[in-house]
Amino acid sequence: MTPNMTLSKTAKVGIWCTEATAVLLLGAALAGSVWAQSAPAAAAGAETSAAKPHDDSFVIGNDDVLAINVWKEPDISRSIPVRSDGKISLPLVGEVQASGLTPLKLEKDIAEKLKSYISEPEVTVMVQQVNSQKFNVLGQVARPGTYVIANSPTVLDAIALAGGFRDFAKKKSIYVLRHSASGESRLPFNYKEVSQGKNMAQNVKLQPGDTIIVP
Repeated sequence: MTPNMTLSKTAKVGIWCTEATAVLLLGAALAGSVWAQSAPAAAAGAETSAAKPHDDSFVIGNDDVLAINVWKEPDISRSIPVRSDGKISLPLVGEVQASGLTPLKLEKDIAEKLKSYISEPEVTVMVQQVNSQKFNVLGQVARPGTYVIANSPTVLDAIALAGGFRDFAKKKSIYVLRHSASGESRLPFNYKEVSQGKNMAQNVKLQPGDTIIVP
């Protein structure tokens, strides 16, 4: 009786292992099928994102770096910074005004100049690096100066970039000077309140040309 019982248990273990293996194989097959179906969709999504046209609301400024591509013209295509006079220089094109234009407008200007040399030129202008949009931090901070706007910084971010406060900074009396078409305005910023999670609305996102004063 004992050998038969032992054999029976062994057989049951073997059957269980076989079933478990089958479940694992089925799971792997299903996962592969789902991946095979989702992969083309993900790839299509990536292609759609890559094909999205550039944002034409941005205005190019001095020191911005532009990626200019002329289709089938590698000798003209290049990355180039906008000079301090607001212009760029390209082969065949010569000097072109870039500062103050949108990428789409600059594309049209370059294409127009290339028509004398290339039949139906196709030009793409992308802003590779933004260096023209800046803000200032002045007063009682460790590193007062001018900083490039990146990733939508707030007043608190700007103070951190400037190395924090000096010993005698008046943290309750900070303000942002902002220029607009209607004139100059002062936006108060109380560091004590913001650091305690109070009145967070005063921790505004900075705009090009803003100056933070830390008295």
